[in-house]
Formats: sequence, C-alpha cells, structure tokens
Amino acid sequence: MKIAVLSRNANLYSTRRLVEAAQQRGHEAYVVDHLRCNIEIEHHGPSLYYGDGYLTGFDAVIPRIGASVTFYGTAVVRQFEMMNVFSAVSSRGIVHSRDKLRCLQVLSKEGIGLPKTVFTNYSRNVEHVVESAGGAPVVLKLLEGTQGLGVVLAENQNAAQSVLEAFNGLKARVIVQEFVKEAKGADIRAFVVDGEVVGAMKRQGKPGEFRSNLHRGGTSKIVELSVEEKYTAILAAKAVGLGIAGVDMLQSERGPLVLEVNSSPGLEGIEKTTGEDIAGKIMQYIEKNVKR
Repeated sequence: MKIAVLSRNANLYSTRRLVEAAQQRGHEAYVVDHLRCNIEIEHHGPSLYYGDGYLTGFDAVIPRIGASVTFYGTAVVRQFEMMNVFSAVSSRGIVHSRDKLRCLQVLSKEGIGLPKTVFTNYSRNVEHVVESAGGAPVVLKLLEGTQGLGVVLAENQNAAQSVLEAFNGLKARVIVQEFVKEAKGADIRAFVVDGEVVGAMKRQGKPGEFRSNLHRGGTSKIVELSVEEKYTAILAAKAVGLGIAGVDMLQSERGPLVLEVNSSPGLEGIEKTTGEDIAGKIMQYIEKNVKR
C-alpha cells in the first residue's frame, strides 16, 4: 500500500512511529504537510497538488491534524476521501471531535456518562450558570483549548463568577463543568482502534495541579479498565464517528465520565506507558479497510 501521513512535522514521535510501522509491514509511507496541499476542484474530479506535482496512487491517509488548523486540515482529508482514498480518521469525525460542545451533545444523546456541563450565550446571570453545573468548585474550559490550555479551576463561588464574567467580557466561548472531586486530579486515556481498546493509561496531575495532561508535567501508568470503562470508550469513539480515538475519562462514584474524544491522539505517552505497538494496530486497521 501507499500511505500518506498528514503531519506538519516528520520528526514528531507519532509521525515517525506511523511511518516506521507502515514500512515494517511492507508499505510505502510518505509524510505530507497538509497546509502545503492545494485543493483543486473541477468537473474532471478532485485532486491535490503538493510540492511540484499531484498526489496520486495513495491507498490510505492517516490524518494528524492539529487543532489550530482544523478547517484546512479537514478540507484536505475530505479531498482525499473524494479521491476514494481510505482515511483512518474521517473528516467528519475530526470536525465532530473538535467542536467540544457538539461532541458533548452527541455523547449525551447516546446516554454516555458526562460531567454536568453548562453553556450559555454570555449570560449575565453567572451565579445561576455556576449553580447549574453543581456549584463551586467548577471547571471552566475554552471551547478552543487543547492540551490543558484554557482550562481553569474555580474553587469557590466568587472566583467562579469572576472568571466567567471575565471570559464573557472577552467574548470567549466557555463551558462550565462540575468538578469531580473523587478523581483526585487523575484521568484515564483509552486508545480506541477499530472498535477496540488497544491501550489505556491513568494520568495523574503533578502536585497542586488538577490538569493531568502529560504536556503539563503529569505522570502516567498502565491501567486495567473495567468492563464499563471499556464499553464507554468504545461507544464514545463510535458516537463521534472515529475509527481511531483517544477517549479521556474520569473515574467517578457514578461510573466513567467522558471529558473529551480526541481525533489525533498522541502515540508517545500511550506506547511508552503500556509497551503496546499502537502504531502497528493502526496499520492493521488500515489493511483491513483498504481493498486492493
């Protein structure tokens, strides 16, 4: 097979591992910077111009689209799909996952456990908004934030109202979520490929930090998921329309609560923590779906 890995940096761990896994299984793999692709649309059919020529002959594409370039990145993925190239992560799934509010609405419709969440059109009644999310402490999240950026813990009512008023004054879109105390600053990342959890780790925030992101100094360890946690992760990925997903969950007294579904989950943390060949699992998924 001829596979394109859409990535802006060929040296990133995830990109390198996907290329290595493809080559180890006898496939051709090329790193393509999606921002340098020209999308050409005409009655003869869709095409992509890259560098000094057209991208042709590809059997599959693996999108690694950053949140800041979601619009153009998904347009390139969509163009590949229109060219009958199998995408390991669908353009529609990427769009659904990047819209945090829509993603939560979709998960809620499927009956998946979620932290109580409130979103308003810059309501002036911030006291009611905070109370609707269960009261302080609450977590406020920018809808455009990634890797823990734009996430604030307001520990009391006055702080919660002040932060929400500040965000509203800046016309920043935020959601207000209940703070799940029993999670103790930890969450679970379940890596789902083709409807199966292929790896899971528990991430713990550094002392004094409620965000567990590894990019922010958190630590990780391998974890054995319960049947309910596995089912929740698989159902969440399916609901959002992702064949490959990183599902972030909190362990609560009422069961697993999904925080987010990631369409471009990093491989470094999960592979080094679990020792699993996640990149190889992704290649198996592609081989299963590409008809030659």
